[in-house]
Amino acid sequence: MEQLEGQIASAKIALARLASPLLYYVLSGNDFTLDINNASDPKIVVLANNPEKTQTYGAVISLYLNRVFRILPKKGMEKCCIIADEFSSLFANGIENFLAISRGYRIFCYLAIQNIAQMRKSYGREQADVIFNLAGNILCGQATGDTAKAVSEIIGKIVQERQSVSINRTETNVSRNTQLDSAVPAAKIAMLSAGEFVGVLADNPDQQIKLKAFHCSIQNDHSAIKAEEDAYKPLPKRNISPIDIQNNYITIKNDVVEIIETEIERIKNDPELTHLLFVKPDTQKG
Repeated sequence: MEQLEGQIASAKIALARLASPLLYYVLSGNDFTLDINNASDPKIVVLANNPEKTQTYGAVISLYLNRVFRILPKKGMEKCCIIADEFSSLFANGIENFLAISRGYRIFCYLAIQNIAQMRKSYGREQADVIFNLAGNILCGQATGDTAKAVSEIIGKIVQERQSVSINRTETNVSRNTQLDSAVPAAKIAMLSAGEFVGVLADNPDQQIKLKAFHCSIQNDHSAIKAEEDAYKPLPKRNISPIDIQNNYITIKNDVVEIIETEIERIKNDPELTHLLFVKPDTQKG
């Protein structure tokens, strides 16, 4: 019982963080469904985390992701994309199974992480390695340690020509040989500058890419960026007052109390379930 009480106390702390009027408002109602790849009613769903409340909001975002993983894989739906930045701060249960089947349903996933060590901390070494190795396209900036080694191994090795020169008093000898070596060594990945990337791309047999492994830098077209900014029109916002949020919070809490009272009354009236109730002894009686 003492161990069970400790586990319940730990769960209460995490649940208490979720009991906020803002989260109650976001997670209630039926404003839209999560079938974002529905051709008749496509949607763009954006979920933002808060660095100061990562553990709290991360659990809510993970809940949405787990639900999306079950809804999206259906035949005959439109193409869609899932972009998860700072993926290491989330725990998406079953993400490895979803990544394995998503391509067959025309679902594209982009997972952004700082390094593989963060993901191993959140998912464990085995599951993190499975997720990392399932990626068909790798785009990596400056990284060190295991991340640089893993990316270098995924890009693979190529035959490289090496040349050595020996000089003595009478002659100069030049020898050339070939050697199978890493296309992008881990040391090179560790020394990349800001805006430089290396990676490897997946292709189809009928649309082969010659430079599957690449080393490139970002080129900003400022005129195109300015044109996009000028053409951008903000979407209309819904005016939600703090009173609406607080009223929704109170309504949900009252609904929960009513459900509990109704269920307790139902259990009391059912002889087969009355043993589930713990009745406190009357302290006034001897």
